[in-house]
Amino acid sequence: MVCPTVTQGAWILLAVLVLAGGFGAYRAVSDGRFRGTHQVRGTREVRGTRQVRGTRQPGGTSETESPAQSILAGTNIDHALGERATMLQFSSAFCAPCRATRRILADVAAVVPGVEHIEVDAEHHLELVRRLGITRTPTTLILDRNGREISRASGAPRKESVLASLGNALEV
Repeated sequence: MVCPTVTQGAWILLAVLVLAGGFGAYRAVSDGRFRGTHQVRGTREVRGTRQVRGTRQPGGTSETESPAQSILAGTNIDHALGERATMLQFSSAFCAPCRATRRILADVAAVVPGVEHIEVDAEHHLELVRRLGITRTPTTLILDRNGREISRASGAPRKESVLASLGNALEV
C-alpha cells in the first residue's frame, strides 16, 4: 500500500535523485580511466593494415597505409611526438578538468624520460577531433613512439593511472 501522505511529486523527486546519484556514481568510476583504443574514422582494418577510404591509386586500387603510421600524420602537430611515447590531451578553453589534466600530464612528462605531453585545443582542430572520435574534453590519448594510439581516457585521469598506461605503452 502506498503511503497516503507521500504525493506523486515526491515519488518523482525521489526517482530523479536516485537516477542522478546512479549516473554520478557511474561517472565517478569511469572518468579518467584508460581504456582500449578507438578506430580512426575514414579507415577500416584490412588484414593487418588500415585502408584509407576514398583514396585511389592510378590503377583504381585502394591505397593502404602501414599500421605503424601516426594518427597525427598530415597534421601540424605530427613533428612533436616523444622519443618513447606521447600523451596527447584534447582540451577546450573553459574546461576546468582540462587544467588539472594539463598539470598531471606535465608532471608525468617531466618525470618519465622520452615522453612528451602535447595539448591540442579541440575547437581549433575539429577535423582531427572528428577523425579520432573525441567526444568530450579532456580526453587523453597515449601514443607509442610511432604515433599509434595505445590507450585513451575521457575525463581527468589520476597520475597513477597515467603512469600505469604509460608503462604499458613503453613495454610495447
